[in-house]
Amino acid sequence: MKIFQQSTEFDYSWEEVSTSNWVKYGPWNEKTPHVIAVDTLNRTVDPATGILRTERLITCQQSTPKWINSLLGGTDTSLVYETSYVDPKAKTVTLCSMNMTMSDLLSVRETCVYRPSSSAPHAKTTFQQRAEITAFCGGWQKIRNSIEQFTVDRFQQNAAKGKEGFEMVLQRAREVFSEQREMIRMQNESPILQKARI
Repeated sequence: MKIFQQSTEFDYSWEEVSTSNWVKYGPWNEKTPHVIAVDTLNRTVDPATGILRTERLITCQQSTPKWINSLLGGTDTSLVYETSYVDPKAKTVTLCSMNMTMSDLLSVRETCVYRPSSSAPHAKTTFQQRAEITAFCGGWQKIRNSIEQFTVDRFQQNAAKGKEGFEMVLQRAREVFSEQREMIRMQNESPILQKARI
């Protein structure tokens, strides 16, 4: 088993990050063209804790080395099952995901957590990511190591793109919400609209 982990910060509040997380793979993010579909399977709120639990199926299309495809019989399209937990009281968003494609040959279990930064809890958000990667290739230690290392390297490459892409989403969301707030303010201050409401 090999492990990939990283920690970084976003210069956005937890409220902004936790809201924008739902559109992270949308049209505002130019860095994730490999994500071709995100389907919500289930969504519930625990009435006692207020924790929002969501199950999603994420379809990705990424090229893998031909030697891995020929060895494992893989395809360029893969499915990832994600379960997320949004705790509004503790102010955490926890995303747990695992691969469904080729899971009998390669296990990738990833946990990501967003929480307010200890240095600036109202203005910044800390992001922690950990992935455990295990290849199942019998006694072929060299091949197993190569597959696990390739997957770790892929995580490393995608981490920088992922942060950059999510920054785009956060910036655009901030602009859109700011525009909406300004529009509401102007509507509330408009004498014409005030008279129309009377």
